[in-house]
Amino acid sequence: MLAAGLPMAVPLEGLPAEVRIHEVGARDGLQNEKSTVPTEVKAEFIHRLAAAGLRTIEATSFVHPRWVPQLADAGDLMPLLAELAGREPDLRLPVLVPNERGLERALALGVREIAVFGSATESFARANLNRTVDESLAMFEPVVAKARAAGVQVRGYLSMCFGDPWEGPVPIAQVAGVARHLHEMGCAELSLGDTIGVATPGHVTALLDELTRHVPVARLAVHFHDTYGQALSNTLAALRRGVTVVDASAGGLGGCPYAKSATGNLATEDLVWMLQGLGIRTGVDLGRLSATSVWMAEHLGRPSPSRTVRALTHEEQ
Repeated sequence: MLAAGLPMAVPLEGLPAEVRIHEVGARDGLQNEKSTVPTEVKAEFIHRLAAAGLRTIEATSFVHPRWVPQLADAGDLMPLLAELAGREPDLRLPVLVPNERGLERALALGVREIAVFGSATESFARANLNRTVDESLAMFEPVVAKARAAGVQVRGYLSMCFGDPWEGPVPIAQVAGVARHLHEMGCAELSLGDTIGVATPGHVTALLDELTRHVPVARLAVHFHDTYGQALSNTLAALRRGVTVVDASAGGLGGCPYAKSATGNLATEDLVWMLQGLGIRTGVDLGRLSATSVWMAEHLGRPSPSRTVRALTHEEQ
C-alpha cells in the first residue's frame, strides 16, 4: 500500500460533495464470466464488498438461466444475504428482473429493490430482449407497476446510450426519448449505459444537458465501460453536470454478453481513487475494497484489470 494521505485531496469547484457508488460486480461482473462462480463465493464477495463500505451492491439477476447461466443460483444466493441485510439496514441489495415472472421470484425472496434493463437502440433490444424498443417498454410497464405497488423501488438501465456496434452513433434525442419513457413509467433512477465504451466527455455532457430538461439530475446515474480508456474522464464530465450516482464494478469485472465489443466496467477502485483525490466522499475503504478484488481475482484465476488494484498490491496477484 502507498503511504497514508495519498492521493492528496484537491477539490475542484462545481463537483458534488458526495457520490453514491452503485456496485455491479456481483451481478454485471460475474454474469460475463465463462465459468460459474459457486454460490457461497458470490455471497462472500457481497459480504466483503459491504464490509469495504459499499452501500448499494447489485446482488444478482432473475433472468432465465438459459440466457445467463452464471446467475442461475439467484434463488439460492438471496437467502445467504438475509442476515447481512438485516444487520445493515442502510445496505441496498437490488436485483435485475426481466419480466413479471422474474419479479414474482424476487418478491417471494423478500427483495426490496429491482432493476429493469432496456435499450436505446432497436438492434440491441432485439439481441438482448428479442423485442423492439417499444415492445420491451411495454413488457416493463406491468413489472414497474407491480413492483411499485409492492413498495419496491425500481431502477431502469438504459443501454447503448452513446453508440451501438450494429447501428453506430445513437442520436441524443433517441436516447432521451426512451429515458423519458422509463422515467414516466415510474423508474426512480435511470442508469445511462455506455455499453461498448465509446462515449467521450463532450458526448456525455450533451446527453445530460438534453436529458435533464425532462428528468431531474438527481434521478440519473452513469454506467461507463472502459473499452477506450475514457470511463474516468466521462465520469468527471457527468459529475460536473450534477450526477451523484456512478455505477462501477469491483476489480473492473464485467462486460456485456450480448455485445462482444464491450470490455470491462469502470473499476470501483479506480473510481474511488479519483473521487478521493477530488475530496468527494464515498464511504468506501479503498484498501479493503482492493483486497476484496484480489480475493475474487484469485477465485477467477487471473489478475484484476484494475490499475489501482495492481498499483496498491504491487501486482502481487
